Amino acid sequence: MIKVVKRNGNEEELIWEKLVVSVLKTGAPIDVARKIAYMTIGKIYMDGKEKITAKELTSIVLTFLKKENEEWYRNWIIYDKAVKKRETEKELSQ
Repeated sequence: MIKVVKRNGNEEELIWEKLVVSVLKTGAPIDVARKIAYMTIGKIYMDGKEKITAKELTSIVLTFLKKENEEWYRNWIIYDKAVKKRETEKELSQ
């Protein structure tokens, strides 16, 4: 199983459903949310990783999300800023 290293340093198992729910919150329909979750996990496996940071995981998801729909991508960024008080685009560019 793939482990996610969270921002606080804790590790947890990557949960496919959490990826789907996160993408759904952007306004994407369920079929697109599932597709992005599958593609994200597939990429992690293809890269041969057993562990991934939350930042790396977010970057992969956002790359796929942006290719699907720019508005959904922007919705993710806005949600992170408003609710999580996180500057996601700045974090990913570092």
